[in-house]
Amino acid sequence: MRNIFPLFIVCGHVLAQVPLPQPPFMPQNASLGAISSAGGVPNPQWSSLLGNLLFFYEAQRSGKLPSTNRVKWRNDSALTDGEDVKLDLTGGYYDAGDYIKCTFPLSAAVMSICWGATDFGKGKKSLHLKWYDLANQTPYLDDMLRWSLDWLIKAHPSNDTLFVQVADTNLTNAYWGGDQNIPEPRPSYQINSTSPGTDVAAGTAAAFAACSNLYANRVFSSSYSGPATLQNSTYAATLLEHAQQLYNFATSAPKVVYQQSVPDAGAAYPSSGYGDELAIAALFLSWAQNSTSLFQQAQTYYSQYNLSAYQGVFNWDSKTPGLPILFAQVAQANPSFGNVSKWQTEAESYLDGVVYGGGEGYSTRGGLLYYPSDSDDASLNPALNAAMLLSRYLPLASTGKRKQDYYNYAKGQVDYALGKNPMSVPYVVGANPNSPQNPHSAMASGGSNISDINNSPPQEAYVLYGAVVGGPDKYDRFFDIRADWPETEPAIDYNAPMLTLAAMHVLNDTSDPFYTSLQAGAYQRPAGMPCDAAYTDGCGGPQLSEGGQIAVGVIVGCAGIIIFSLVGWWGWLSWKGDYDPCHY
Repeated sequence: MRNIFPLFIVCGHVLAQVPLPQPPFMPQNASLGAISSAGGVPNPQWSSLLGNLLFFYEAQRSGKLPSTNRVKWRNDSALTDGEDVKLDLTGGYYDAGDYIKCTFPLSAAVMSICWGATDFGKGKKSLHLKWYDLANQTPYLDDMLRWSLDWLIKAHPSNDTLFVQVADTNLTNAYWGGDQNIPEPRPSYQINSTSPGTDVAAGTAAAFAACSNLYANRVFSSSYSGPATLQNSTYAATLLEHAQQLYNFATSAPKVVYQQSVPDAGAAYPSSGYGDELAIAALFLSWAQNSTSLFQQAQTYYSQYNLSAYQGVFNWDSKTPGLPILFAQVAQANPSFGNVSKWQTEAESYLDGVVYGGGEGYSTRGGLLYYPSDSDDASLNPALNAAMLLSRYLPLASTGKRKQDYYNYAKGQVDYALGKNPMSVPYVVGANPNSPQNPHSAMASGGSNISDINNSPPQEAYVLYGAVVGGPDKYDRFFDIRADWPETEPAIDYNAPMLTLAAMHVLNDTSDPFYTSLQAGAYQRPAGMPCDAAYTDGCGGPQLSEGGQIAVGVIVGCAGIIIFSLVGWWGWLSWKGDYDPCHY
């Protein structure tokens, strides 16, 4: 049955938005990120970072841009999306450095951001402050979420239909240029009752449910600060309806990963399974509907798919590490749902493995949490997601020692990402003079030569403020090469954990982000080449600097002279008969 929402509800989304500030927030020049602030509450440098992180999403917008657009170098784009299926699929976000729109990573990012804003939107209860509010960023949070959610609503035109990608991955990857000449055609890919996709349907249901909780002001407990001031019961009800429909679709249709039904759409973001999406969708819905039945369904999925054994990353594909934390939050808020201590034990089993060792990740020499394989294509994202989960869990920690250790570890990962690393690079574009200068972004580069994107043009045309890039390689090296997409490409899901972490620091941290201590020139590009999917030249390990190479050359040369001299001396003695190597 087709589900058409009344026009007045759709229009109400826009009319009910939190008014945007006038004058608008604009990112500060990167040079100001090397200047310490006076501290205080809210910390101005953390507030600026939070604003920049949200600003990045505005730079990634697709479709007809509103009059409030702050990214002046961006243009209306992809205005025919959906015409091939006689629908309006314009809007939404380009996923990363190119021009595809993908539902699976977008829904994961939105779920994460809404979950974080529900937990950490509000400030200390005694002050009755909101963290996003305090930084004057709540209107931009609302704007960002609605740009995402309104597109996901478009992408879900009926109960058992969900569009999972717009544009051909190979065609867009072969294009390096601005947003006004994006190649066509831009096909629309869908899952439906005959070609289902359990993972993406359930994952999008989880995003709708998590955001419905945010807009309905459904807080978990007084242990958390509470949501940002985005309460809108009409919008919350609309989101909840979409969540219920998609969850029913995911559970009633045959269970398959979506790339099995839509191979072309799964090329960029293939799914490894669907048990985690089913469980997290049921969990967010259980809280939204106050349903013990849905909570029990989530527990069944957790057991059925053996999710307890998982020790890997939390990201757009795998939501499993977040599940025991969310189970504990819901059970603590409503003890009739389940035993909170059971889920504390489960959560701490995973988090202890991160902090104390024993999990699948390890610490690089510079201190970055690194997961073999998963971190290879974007090293910062697993580490920042872990920091976000650790920070979220702090009010539930079973011991004071765990609480402190979890906090310290999470802070270490945030500090690393913001410049306390061997490269002295804050991995947020435009935050500091040492921030990445060459993000892998077709839009921001201003280039047009796909065969030579490092030099087309030599200097990035526009600053992609607030973009969290992929990050360093496993040797803590960062080369800032535009073509090196594992290190320099931004993505909508990379910013999601940093948003939640920055929101926490706005109120709770009177000291500045680490990068304010880094002066221009602190970053020096390492010798050699990267070791990743884009470049394999440096996979022999870290290379010596030019000075080091000269020193090694001198040592090797001297050693060669000595050896040559000894061999000559031995030969001369043998010739003279003064030395018999066979005589003992």
